[in-house]
Amino acid sequence: MKGKFIVIEGIDGSGKTTQIHQLSQWILGSELIPEKNQLVVTREPGGTKLGKSIRSLLLNTSKEKTPYSITELLLYAADRAQHINEIIRPSLNKGDWVISDRFCGSTMAYQGYGRKLDIELIQDLETIATQGIVPDITFLLDLPVEESIKRRINRIDDRMEKEGREFLSNVSLGFKKLSEDRKWKKISALNSREKIMSEIKSEIKKLIK
Repeated sequence: MKGKFIVIEGIDGSGKTTQIHQLSQWILGSELIPEKNQLVVTREPGGTKLGKSIRSLLLNTSKEKTPYSITELLLYAADRAQHINEIIRPSLNKGDWVISDRFCGSTMAYQGYGRKLDIELIQDLETIATQGIVPDITFLLDLPVEESIKRRINRIDDRMEKEGREFLSNVSLGFKKLSEDRKWKKISALNSREKIMSEIKSEIKKLIK
């Protein structure tokens, strides 16, 4: 039986890392996954060895190494194609479950709505890179931009986070539109960790019914 593919999306500071850790612990302690299978936790960009090199290029804050917007988009597509072929597809085919911190939605939100690149071009690259693989469920941890900035006040920003408030606002609007268009499960990241996890668990249980 094919495995399940779960994606967590959201702007920086929305708590994706925390929720993925809690979700992983819960799934591993449950009987959701058959005994012979495993849980694979990964991320984009950087889920593969090649992807880690791409990630360092994408998030580097050095102005001398800043890629043009179209170059940035192509690097994300390359990372995703490698991710699909090396980790996601083989894992799902074995019956393993996969949780990914970001997937196609982030590219559309950041490069489409944030960078204002051509949406159709991004969709074409998404089709090429994913080769028909789509998540069984995507969660959007919805966080106001001001709260994102507040939560990251003592953290060193990567190149994307340094883009500023207007850029982040456009990304946030993009995520909201995507969640409606693609039927994602939107959860307020202002809720307590426990309430967020409770909502995620409830939706995950529906996947195996």
